[in-house]
Formats: sequence, structure tokens, C-alpha cells
Amino acid sequence: MNSETEQIETTVNIKEVLNWRYTTKAFDTSKKISAENVENIKALLQLSPSSINSQPWHFIIAETEEGKKRLAKGTEGFFSFNEPKVTGASHVVLFCSKTEIDETFLNDINEKEDQDGRYAKEEFKEQSLGAKNLFTNIHKYDLKDAQHWMEKQVYLNIGNFLLGVAALGIDAVPMEGIDMKALDEEFGLREKGYTALVMVGLGYRAEDDFNATLPKSRLTEEEIFTII
Repeated sequence: MNSETEQIETTVNIKEVLNWRYTTKAFDTSKKISAENVENIKALLQLSPSSINSQPWHFIIAETEEGKKRLAKGTEGFFSFNEPKVTGASHVVLFCSKTEIDETFLNDINEKEDQDGRYAKEEFKEQSLGAKNLFTNIHKYDLKDAQHWMEKQVYLNIGNFLLGVAALGIDAVPMEGIDMKALDEEFGLREKGYTALVMVGLGYRAEDDFNATLPKSRLTEEEIFTII
């Protein structure tokens, strides 16, 4: 075990972090995320796991008032209840999913893995590309759920992200209640091969956020665990 792993194990209490984390309903607009933590946020997004390392995602990060106003266009009308969680946040991340995964994209990923030293032998590179195409084709043609499969990878990223920012002491609110079509149009996402999926506001909880004072509620261990 290296010293970095030992440090992580001794300094991060996951249960404590999970109990501290909650869905923030109101942010303290006077507090901003530091430049250092913005880099940590980007690392969380970039280094998230995904099936066959497919990474079928794109992220729009709003850190300026103008940027947040553009993302807030996805909260107009029926979704206006989420508007303050966007404009009042320090930063906002829009998670986007690819709309199609093809051989060219998979080959690009394989080439990047090769550049990064993932393959000790050329045959391993060929085997990896073969596996990528195999599993992608299962979802394309057999299960016919390729779009849903890609979205599941983005949700895997979101779960990783919410825990990660909480470990940094940053509050977050994930929002599915957004006008995805409006955001697709605002950023030309569909033309680029992506579509909006979920928005996450980031910052620091306001003192008067009612949700911060409520107890956490989860199903019991007896109901959700089977230990064998």
C-alpha cells in the first residue's frame, strides 16, 4: 500500500461524508468555490469510471453570472422552481450524454488509451477495441438500448461526482427537472452529437436552508442488505 492510499484511508470518513451530504435547496450566494476546487471538480468529472471506458459524456460548467443565466434557460416555465438553485449557485454543471456511439468514437478512445500507455503489446490494443465494439453492438442491436446505456454511464459519473464534491466540503443539488430541449438548443448540443441530461448546482449551503436541518431518511439495513 502506497503512502497516498494510506493518507486517503486515514483522512476520509466516508460514512461521515455521506451523512453530511444532502440535496441543497438554497445556496449562500456570498461564498464561491476556490480555483483549486474547480480543478478538483473537473478531475472528478474527467476521471469517472464508465463501461468499456466509453466516456459518452460532455460537461458544460458555468462559473460566471452570464453562464449561469444561460443554464437557467433550462428552468423557465414549468421548471422555474429550480431557477434559484442555478442562479444562486457558485458553479453549475450540465451533464450531457452522447446521442450515438460509433466505431470512429470507440477507435478514438482506443488510440487515446494507447497514447496514455494502457497497452503493453499491440495485440492488447486490438483486443480492447474488439471488446469495445462487441459490447457496444450488444446494446445497439441485441438489447437495442444504446441511448439508455450511454445515459447510465453519465449517471455513474453523477453518483461519483456527488460523493466527490461532498468529500471536498462542497454542497450540491442534482436537478432532473430541467427543459432538456431548451438547453440542447441553447448550446447546440444535438448538432454536436449530445443531449442535456442532468444539471448539478454547486456551492455552500445557506444558513436558512430548511433541508439542511432535516434528518436523513433511508431504508433500514435489514431491508436493503442480504449478506451471504
